[in-house]
Amino acid sequence: MTEVAPLAFRPAAVIFDMDGLLLDSERAILECFRAAAAGEGADIEPDWWLGMIGLGDAVCREMLVERVGAAAADAVLARGRSDYVAMAEAGLAHRPGVVALLDMLALHAIPRAVATSTRTPLAQRKLAAAGLLAHFDAVCTSSDVEAPKPAPDVYLLAAARLGAPPAQCLVLEDSPTGVRAALAAGMTVIQVPDLLPPDAEAQALGHRIVGSLDDARALLTPHLTMR
Repeated sequence: MTEVAPLAFRPAAVIFDMDGLLLDSERAILECFRAAAAGEGADIEPDWWLGMIGLGDAVCREMLVERVGAAAADAVLARGRSDYVAMAEAGLAHRPGVVALLDMLALHAIPRAVATSTRTPLAQRKLAAAGLLAHFDAVCTSSDVEAPKPAPDVYLLAAARLGAPPAQCLVLEDSPTGVRAALAAGMTVIQVPDLLPPDAEAQALGHRIVGSLDDARALLTPHLTMR
């Protein structure tokens, strides 16, 4: 990975995506959908599902309807979501480096929020089951806004709830869709890719891309220790 530019400021707030960034959930949900599709007799190659990463429920359904038709799509989604919810409510694993980063931000009194395309009830349950809910001052979801990512709405709402100007917010994201949403909100973005590596179009957006949350923490550390 190429050298990453140092962070230029101490953020007034840090806003986190959830799936694939805080929680190792992308693998889990894609496996549930792949298994559901196979169980419903839908012939879909495994890598096709990667195109859904970072998108809202309505967009994902449209993609699947176009691929297999409305009836089959609804059957696959219902079966896959049921299996995934059971898995999520049992507690999903954290992505590496999550707790160390959250603890550092709390130590330095940096407000923290989640901005996710998952809807509110499930987002709250997933964070609670993973032991992360108490780390955040606000949880903003697609239930709270009119337009999901890549629209900036959920990130602007998170900034408002934290009382931080968007230009002084740092966002941590894993997907190109989420990166576009945060950039549209006028925020600084560090991308930590998970299953979906940034393509040339995503890299051209000009944000910082790092290999792990530990790398993101290293970019933040100088601004938190020179007070």
